Amino acid sequence: MSDDKRLDHLRSEGDINISPHRAQWSRESIDAETRHLLEADARYFLHQSLSTPCLNVLRTCRGSYIEDLQGRRLLDFHGNNVHQVGFSHPKIIDAITRQMKDLSFCTRRYTNIPAIELAKKLSQLAPGDLNRVLFAPGGTSAIGMALKLARAATGRFKTISMWDSFHGASLDAISLGGEAIFRQNAGPLLPGCEHVPPPDNRHCPFNCGVACNLNCADYIEYVLEKEGDIAAVIAETVRSTPFIPPLDYWKRVRAACDKHGALLILDEIPHCLGRTGKMFTIEHYGVIPDMLVIGKGLGGGVFPFAALIARDNLNIAAEKALGHYTHEKNPVACAAALATIEIIESENLLKNAAEMGDYALAQMRKMMDNFQIICDVRGLGLLMGIELVKNRNTMERAKDEAETLMYYSLSHGLNFKLTMGNIVTLTPPINISRSEMDSALNILRDGLKTLPH
Repeated sequence: MSDDKRLDHLRSEGDINISPHRAQWSRESIDAETRHLLEADARYFLHQSLSTPCLNVLRTCRGSYIEDLQGRRLLDFHGNNVHQVGFSHPKIIDAITRQMKDLSFCTRRYTNIPAIELAKKLSQLAPGDLNRVLFAPGGTSAIGMALKLARAATGRFKTISMWDSFHGASLDAISLGGEAIFRQNAGPLLPGCEHVPPPDNRHCPFNCGVACNLNCADYIEYVLEKEGDIAAVIAETVRSTPFIPPLDYWKRVRAACDKHGALLILDEIPHCLGRTGKMFTIEHYGVIPDMLVIGKGLGGGVFPFAALIARDNLNIAAEKALGHYTHEKNPVACAAALATIEIIESENLLKNAAEMGDYALAQMRKMMDNFQIICDVRGLGLLMGIELVKNRNTMERAKDEAETLMYYSLSHGLNFKLTMGNIVTLTPPINISRSEMDSALNILRDGLKTLPH
């Protein structure tokens, strides 16, 4: 069967969801060797949404770029949010290599110097009295630890989280999360998971309009009062769509949690360690949560690694197994994390993220003036989004147009993520240069010109 016929067959059989845009891009862009490898990948991996079958085969990643087998380089403004300091940073590779030679693994019941140093560093960096740490092999696992600790601390099990949020793909995490693609047809989910609207004024059930009036924050207090036994409110500090809550939002939620005896758990897995221009995103809001969950970039773009950072007074579960993961104090992962933080501090990357984010948002707002398909440009540091709609009055999502723009960009050297079907989500490394940013913006601008106006 030819490659074209194979794509058509798989789509018609429902084995994979291949859009016409993707099929056309594949036919025009991928050589025979790559097609053969993609077929092998699809043959041996279980198929699942958003993962397998894959789009392309990578050969290398370095700095702000990924490169495929055919030698085509793309600026990676997606990176699964692991590449805060870029890919394959030499200081991280060196730290990993040295640590592998000295101590490659630490069995449970023992500790090691990199793990202790990293825990100390995170407790020093985190705001307020967030100075107790647990490590996990991924963000989803760290979310699970936070849930267990909240239950132990409060004697309650119910939670409040946000619709359209994402906290991981395990059963407990999708119970908290609000994305339909993970929740639908998953069977019974974790009991007691209440959901509320996120701070998204443009799609708000409270009809906020152009600015959030904090009715969504007040509704959280309403649910806390009505339920009466909520263990924790858990949410992304800034949603990865991205939607940026007003400055008073988290202050109001913090006060409501305190009033009703609930903990506040903030998920900063995708944008911790500088993406928003602060080491931790909640620093923009002047609020201290009870727990912070971080990950992705913590592993230096190499290791799957995450951490739960909790208030000192939550050190109350010595008789329980909150995490108990095989790689919870992996010395090599800890060495990668320490090197990542050192790079962020020594290369002044918080400042670069803030300045480059301001510059990019200003350029994208100029695009909004010229392209009616853009209804909103928003961001904080280098967590940025462009929302595309068919009509600014009806706010109908321009999903086909967004996909067309994505494949145009891929063909011209830029990789990014589409969120909710119509939001161009842009998360470059926080050490990105001005020239690299301009190259990406030019590709976006040229791609927008090809869309219907």
